[in-house]
Amino acid sequence: MSATELSVASINDYRISVPQAALDDLAQRLDNTRWPETETVDDWTQGTPLAYMHQIADTWRNSYDWRVVEERLNTFDQVMVNVGGLDIHCLHIRSARSDATPLVMTHGWPGSVIEFLKVIEPLTAPPASEPAFHLVLPSLPGYGFSGKPTETGWGLERIALAWDAIMKALGYSRYLAQGGDWGSGVTTAIAIQCVDSCIGIHTNMPNARPDLSDPASFTDREKTALAAAKYYQDWDSGYSKQQSTRPQSVGYGLVDSPIAQAAWIIEKFWRWMDCDGHPENVLSRTELLDNVMMYWLTASGASSARLYWESFSKMLGDDVHLPTACSIFPKEIFPLSRRWAETRYRDIVYWNEPAKGGHFAAFEQPETFTEELRRGLSAVIEAS
Repeated sequence: MSATELSVASINDYRISVPQAALDDLAQRLDNTRWPETETVDDWTQGTPLAYMHQIADTWRNSYDWRVVEERLNTFDQVMVNVGGLDIHCLHIRSARSDATPLVMTHGWPGSVIEFLKVIEPLTAPPASEPAFHLVLPSLPGYGFSGKPTETGWGLERIALAWDAIMKALGYSRYLAQGGDWGSGVTTAIAIQCVDSCIGIHTNMPNARPDLSDPASFTDREKTALAAAKYYQDWDSGYSKQQSTRPQSVGYGLVDSPIAQAAWIIEKFWRWMDCDGHPENVLSRTELLDNVMMYWLTASGASSARLYWESFSKMLGDDVHLPTACSIFPKEIFPLSRRWAETRYRDIVYWNEPAKGGHFAAFEQPETFTEELRRGLSAVIEAS
């Protein structure tokens, strides 16, 4: 373990209870929204369309009920863990199975633990023939109900050490790790830094550079991936440049305006999901708003963006030698090929490319995602 191992100061039971005043304030802000003019195109290419945001606002103001998802979250055991001087909120769902394996799962931006709600029961209480898991679902620092860092240094590597400390404090000396988006970065950092406690990992977004030395060898799949990467760089990466350079500036609008926060997030669900052109082809409007509320109610617009400032160009580049399972969904931002992934993840024991799904795989395709974890992590356990 790294000499910079973090310590846990306290673990306290937690229950979400949003004050009614916060919901009343949201309603007032929605009523007082100062709207921009409509876009000059008839699609999403300039951002979330005005007409759709009016629909979002109407639902949010008049029929959406936060208390429903709050009650659902509160059906799960939750803890607030003070680690490295920062409070981290975790859902902690123990399986009734005596043979269950501990698994920490990490979300990314603009997601939250809401992404995982549909896979909790299948993973913790599966059929007898399937593997079972004890789940720990932390919210990243500055996200959801976790604390907001007040000093620099909370990048992916420190978060990985914090997760390792949390798992040990919860009684799990050996565990698995899973993640996509920033969660993949955290999971990869765990696999690099915490080899004595982490059994192995699963990721639906492996972090490795493509080998561009021999273009003649590129497969059609790799050419498609490179085209997706170019599109992302040309048309889809402005949010990351802003959040990695000036998160405080964008934070003022995101924390002050619920419509700004919702439009900022929902556009990425439209673009990164396998949704045939509209996010509500995959997720309900209520589900989209459940996730947005994890940012709005906790005023996380700036603090969540700050993770980009901390980590966007500072991630560990070391190779991963622990057993690794990868599930590459077709509409991932950059659907890496296996041979490119193997340049960094040196012991890939499971690789699969499902037919449907995108960046928010657990949220979009919970049954497929569950099956991928069962198969992938079973291979990891067998190889460990």
